[in-house]
Amino acid sequence: MAPPRVSNPKRSAKYYRSNPEARRKKAATDKKVNARPAQKAKRAELSKERRRRGIMGQGGKDMSHTKDGRMVPEDASKNRARNRGKK
Repeated sequence: MAPPRVSNPKRSAKYYRSNPEARRKKAATDKKVNARPAQKAKRAELSKERRRRGIMGQGGKDMSHTKDGRMVPEDASKNRARNRGKK
């Protein structure tokens, strides 16, 4: 299920809203990336941690892997923007 649309989107959301062809291309790429076994395992690990902390399904912060291996809550926009382009 997609997140609700915000009234004041950030820069990339504005771009994809106004460029449907780029949005389709990004969706196709994201679909391939998210189907990888390693990505599925990472997503499952983060979901498990959110459930353990009691924040799953309530919105709010993402769980983020730190360089030293810990998992900490972090704003989604900061967490998801890091390491863009490295695949």
